[in-house]
Amino acid sequence: MDKKRVRDYMTSDVDTVPVTGNAREVIHAIKVTSHDGFPVVDGNIVVGYIAARDLLFVHPDTPVREIMSHHLIVAEPEMAIGDVARVIIRSGIQKLPVVNEKNQLLGIISNTDVVRSQIEHVSPEKVYKLMDTLERLHEIKPHLAKGPVQVQTLLPTQSRIYMDELEGRIYEIKKGLAEPVIVIKKPTRMILVDGHHRAVAARKLGIKILEAYIIEIVENIELGLERTAKAMNLKTIDDISIMDYARHPLIAGTHRFGGMGTIVPDQHQDPSHRVS
Repeated sequence: MDKKRVRDYMTSDVDTVPVTGNAREVIHAIKVTSHDGFPVVDGNIVVGYIAARDLLFVHPDTPVREIMSHHLIVAEPEMAIGDVARVIIRSGIQKLPVVNEKNQLLGIISNTDVVRSQIEHVSPEKVYKLMDTLERLHEIKPHLAKGPVQVQTLLPTQSRIYMDELEGRIYEIKKGLAEPVIVIKKPTRMILVDGHHRAVAARKLGIKILEAYIIEIVENIELGLERTAKAMNLKTIDDISIMDYARHPLIAGTHRFGGMGTIVPDQHQDPSHRVS
């Protein structure tokens, strides 16, 4: 299934304020719309953002260009919703203008839009692909179930996770929006295949049970995932390292400075990491 994209959830009809305006006009716009902030535009080009807090102790005649934020964080229409969620959580910003490569305003996406995207049904397509792979590799007939699993009993198969995504998963679990993890149930153990950030988040929140897609295997054969876990000396969820010093490699740099619309890329991105 294709990833959910910003373009699918953004609001296209955006209230803006002109860069030529003043604080009085912004205050009026806040009263009329009940919004707490607006993209600042020069024509259709986003050049800044102004929030209600920027108006504190400001004279009503002060030009918008003098009090707006020039340091923008924006989204692009093809960004994955999950990446935007982590940017919102990391930055504390409630709304992100959506722009094209020319910094032209296309829409706006809010934390409410992100939450809405997560409430929708989760396709188990990934689960069926895994079952098909297991069947072909080991000539077995795995069975699929869905139900609760004990977090402390899961054997992890990923040695590290990223703080950015962990914060997002903690937020989702608190809001009841977390997707099920994927586990393989063998006669002797439960192997965590997908959902390491969610499992660690649950541990940090003191949650002992997670919903899961459970792929049951009656044959007691050694899987490659088990050998991977053994090679990395992984035995419990507590053995997973949290990378607190680095941004998640899937989060593209979205900072734009001034009105030039220059994307600042993350020079340390490593697309080879598998994450869950």
